[in-house]
Amino acid sequence: MFSGLSALVVEDVTGDGDEVMVTARIRDVAVPCPVCRTPAARVHGYHRRTVRDVPVDGRPVVVHLRVRRLVCPVLGCSQQVFREQIPGLLKRHQRRTVRLAAQISQVARELCGRAAARLAGLLAVPVSRSTALRHLRRLPLPKQAIPRVIGVDDFALRRRHRYATIITDATTGRRVEVLPDREAATLESWLSEHPGVEVVCRDGSQSYAEAVRRALPDAVQVSDRWHLWRNLCDRVQLEVRAHAGCWATINPPRPGGVREQTTRERWNKIHDLLGQGVGLLDCARRLSLALNTVKRYTRMPEPQALRLTPAYRPTLVDPYRDHLRERRRTDPAVPVTHLLREIRELGYTGSANLLVRYLNQGRAEGDRPVTTPRHASRLLLTEPENLRPKETTLLEKITAACPEMTQLADPVGGFAALLKPAEHNDVKLTEWITAVRAAALPHLLSFTNGLEIDRAAVNGGLTLPYHNGRTEGVNTRTKRIMRQMHGRAGFDLLRHRILLP
Repeated sequence: MFSGLSALVVEDVTGDGDEVMVTARIRDVAVPCPVCRTPAARVHGYHRRTVRDVPVDGRPVVVHLRVRRLVCPVLGCSQQVFREQIPGLLKRHQRRTVRLAAQISQVARELCGRAAARLAGLLAVPVSRSTALRHLRRLPLPKQAIPRVIGVDDFALRRRHRYATIITDATTGRRVEVLPDREAATLESWLSEHPGVEVVCRDGSQSYAEAVRRALPDAVQVSDRWHLWRNLCDRVQLEVRAHAGCWATINPPRPGGVREQTTRERWNKIHDLLGQGVGLLDCARRLSLALNTVKRYTRMPEPQALRLTPAYRPTLVDPYRDHLRERRRTDPAVPVTHLLREIRELGYTGSANLLVRYLNQGRAEGDRPVTTPRHASRLLLTEPENLRPKETTLLEKITAACPEMTQLADPVGGFAALLKPAEHNDVKLTEWITAVRAAALPHLLSFTNGLEIDRAAVNGGLTLPYHNGRTEGVNTRTKRIMRQMHGRAGFDLLRHRILLP
C-alpha cells in the first residue's frame, strides 16, 4: 500500500476521518555532504516535514516525516550543517511527494487549470487551479535537434486579429517551436538561429515564402498539395456558378419560388437605379443592401435562378400532393383550412402546422431542382469511379447542356493526377497550364496565374513526397488546447502546452 515510501521507516499509520496519517522517519545511514560529498552520520538535530502522498482508498495521505540535520565531518567545508534529502521521493521545499506531483502535472497537462483542479478534487488530491498551473509549468520541454524537413503553418490566437506560427517536423509531426506571430521577420530570425533545415513545407503564404528565401536561400520550399487542391476547388465552383444560366436548364421549372422571385426583384431594382445614373454606394443605401451584394448583382447580365436543393424528408402530406397542386392551380386563393378539411376527408391524419409548413416550402407547386452549383461542382471534382450511377447520369446531363462544363471536366481530372508526387510532374504541370490558358475558363486562368507566382514551391509539392498534413494535425490539437484554456492564459503557457510531448 505504501510501496512509494519504501525509502522511509514507517512507524505508525492511522485513519483519522477523511485522511490517512502516516508517521515515518529516514533510515539511520550515512549521507554524503551536498558540497564535499563526504559521508556524514553525526546528528545535529531533527526537523519535521509534512508532505502529501498519493491517496489510498479514496482518501488523502498525509506523511509526517522526521528529517535529520547532519554535521559534515570536514572542518573546512562551507556546509557544516545540512538537512538530508530523499532523492526520488521528496524535493527541496516541496510539500508533495515526487509521484504525487507527477500525477498532478499529468492531469494539468491534459486539462490545464480549472478542469484539472476539479478532476484532482474528485481523485482525493485537492489542489487549486494556480497550483495545477505551477505543476504544469515545471514540466520540462524536450530538447531535440532541429529536423531536416520542417512544416510551417499559422493558427489563430484571436480570429481575424492575432495569429501565431507553429513549426513541426514534417516527417514525424513532432512540435519544434511556436512563434508569437506570423510575420516574415520572426520566422526569418528563427531560421537564421537554427541552421540545418533543408526542406520547408508550407501553404501559399508569401510571407513565409519570403522569410525562407531570405534566411535559407538554398532550402527547398514545398507547397502543400491539399491547399493546391482546395484552391482549385474554389475556382471550379466559381466557374460553375458563372455558367449556371446555361447548365441549370436541366432543373425543372418551379413557379413561385421565393429565392428566384427575390433575386429577380433585386436585380430589376438595382439595374433600374443604375440606368438612372445612380452610383453603387447610393444604390446600396437606397435598397438597404450591402455594397458587395449590389456589386454582385451589377455583374449579372440577367437574374440567375440559383436555388438550393432542399433536403426534404417524407411527410404525411406527400400522398395528397397531387390534390393540393390541382386545387391551388385552379383556385390560387383557396384557404389552407379548406385544403386541410379536404385532405382529412381523404384520410390525412397529420396536423395543420405540418400542412402549412409543407405549402410554405413550395413542395406542392413543383419538383425540387435536380442540382445546384455546389452539387455540380462536387460531381466535377469527384473521381468518376467514385460516382454512383445516378450521379454519373446527372453529370452527363450537365456537360451536355453546357459546353464549358465539358471543357472544365478535363483540367480537373488532369490536375488531380498531378497530386500524386512523381518525378516529371513539373513538366506535366507546364503542359496543363498551357492547355487551361487555351480554354475560355477565366476563373481557372486566375488559378494558373497563382501557380506561376509560386511555381518553385508548387513543383516541389508535385514532385517530392513531403507535405504539411502533420502540421495541420498539430493545429487541430492546438485548437482543442485553446478551447480548454478559454482565453484565460497567455501565449507562454499555450506554447508550453503545445511543445510538451
